[in-house]
Amino acid sequence: MAQENGEKPDVAAGSNNQQLVGKNNNTSNYKPKDYYNWVIALLRLLAFGATISATLVMALNKQKKTFVVATIGTTPIQATLTAKFQHTPAFVFFVIANGLCSLHNLLMLAACFIGSKYDFKGLRFYVIGVLDMMNVALVSGGASAAAFMGQLGKDGNSHARWNKICDKFDIYCSHGEGAIIVSFIGLLLMIITTAITIIKLKNIQYSGSCAIIP
Repeated sequence: MAQENGEKPDVAAGSNNQQLVGKNNNTSNYKPKDYYNWVIALLRLLAFGATISATLVMALNKQKKTFVVATIGTTPIQATLTAKFQHTPAFVFFVIANGLCSLHNLLMLAACFIGSKYDFKGLRFYVIGVLDMMNVALVSGGASAAAFMGQLGKDGNSHARWNKICDKFDIYCSHGEGAIIVSFIGLLLMIITTAITIIKLKNIQYSGSCAIIP
């Protein structure tokens, strides 16, 4: 009809409609990069495994040994000593810090999959970032304090005249050393997770489960 009346077709309108259709098609065909979700979830799961292992190994770490402390005539006087993590405040802090970080990662994994139902304008992602940094600081302090005490128990301190004990309680020290190493691995995984969360926070979109980062 427009051509019969001598009117030119609205080319601009037609092109705009095509652009809108193209945008809609692009939106419908858009597939978010879900692997970011699984990378963060896997990092949290590995960090949980590391910190819970460090917690259990240190909490169950104990060794008994019997020593000859004196001799009366030909009769030796023996004493049985027990090395426990409770005897050192730094190791107690280590167990508490890694235990809290393990609980944190469990809660964050749950929030990753069901937290979108209780989200308020993306606030949960900022809360997760803050909690991650707090747990990084907590585990860092606990692992560093335990590493210091472990070095003191292994080498002693000749200036303060503190004797080493790892030559006597070798199993206790080896278990504690393993727990400290695993805790530092968990700390590294938490640092990587926190860095990814902070760097990609501004690009977050929402899906039905975790945060989607395009």
